[in-house]
Amino acid sequence: MGGWAIAVHGGAGVDPNLPLERQEEAKQLLTRCLNLGISSLRSNVPAIDVVELVVRELETDPLFNSGRGSALTEKGTVEMEASIMDGPKRRCGAVSGLTTVKNPISLARLVMDKSPHSYIAFSGAEEFARQQGVEVVDNEYFVTPDNVGMLKLAKEANTILFDYRIPNSGYETCGSGVESPLQMNGLPISVYAPETVGCVVVDREGRCAAATSTGGLMNKMTGRIGDSPLIGAGTYACELCGVSCTGEGEAIIRGTLAREVAAVMEYKNLKLHDAVDFVIKHRLDEGKAGLIAVSNTGEVACGFNCNGMFRACATEDGFMEVAIWE
Repeated sequence: MGGWAIAVHGGAGVDPNLPLERQEEAKQLLTRCLNLGISSLRSNVPAIDVVELVVRELETDPLFNSGRGSALTEKGTVEMEASIMDGPKRRCGAVSGLTTVKNPISLARLVMDKSPHSYIAFSGAEEFARQQGVEVVDNEYFVTPDNVGMLKLAKEANTILFDYRIPNSGYETCGSGVESPLQMNGLPISVYAPETVGCVVVDREGRCAAATSTGGLMNKMTGRIGDSPLIGAGTYACELCGVSCTGEGEAIIRGTLAREVAAVMEYKNLKLHDAVDFVIKHRLDEGKAGLIAVSNTGEVACGFNCNGMFRACATEDGFMEVAIWE
């Protein structure tokens, strides 16, 4: 085996006019989470535990769209979703429609470890959370002033905001001036940025794991489910690799993007970097997205077809990167 490797993301599709102070805040958070994972891997913590630990940290910080700081539905509430997968036996757990669970990724882990199912959603997931004794909070805990402002902007524009991170002041310079705006199921979206967090890890034993968590789209329809909780779409791990995706959820779902990375490695005998490049170029149609991935030999790769992705990665041989743009 080639040693451990880790990658973390905070979403693909970054507005080129995003203020420098917000870019720096994002890099600091990614660096903190990356170092948390590195410390655990150096202590021989299994990959599945590391991805849960890192994503919990991302969910707790309101900067990105997961846990506290999640995007708001059209009704001004939060509905969160997450999934986790352990590569060696392809065990997995997923949740959707969470409104009170403080750390959705840990409930997904409990679905994997403590239930006979792979996916539990909405009232059933909330009931399961209480049965398992996980920490729950009022829905208001997840709602931030920034997101209340962005929901107002979305409603005024009568659109879903793929970019819920445009600042309340000066947003007129963001997104709308960018050429070739994103489309979702053929409909234009005028502004865009990060909307998911994720982590992928391979440990010293060559065990791969992946975890993804999100609040979804700003001003989304109540009950909308994206790619993040869908095994094979937003999250996938097997003996070969671990993958977490971010971006236009509907395109990721159609392309079964995370599973495709593993599939072309298995059936085309591609190395990790080549597999990621192939999938980004040939499996997204006109969708915009990105992903992070690790292989069981200690490789790490990131790929995206939009203008940026919040990401950080490191390997046991000393490589480390924290970046936003290409």
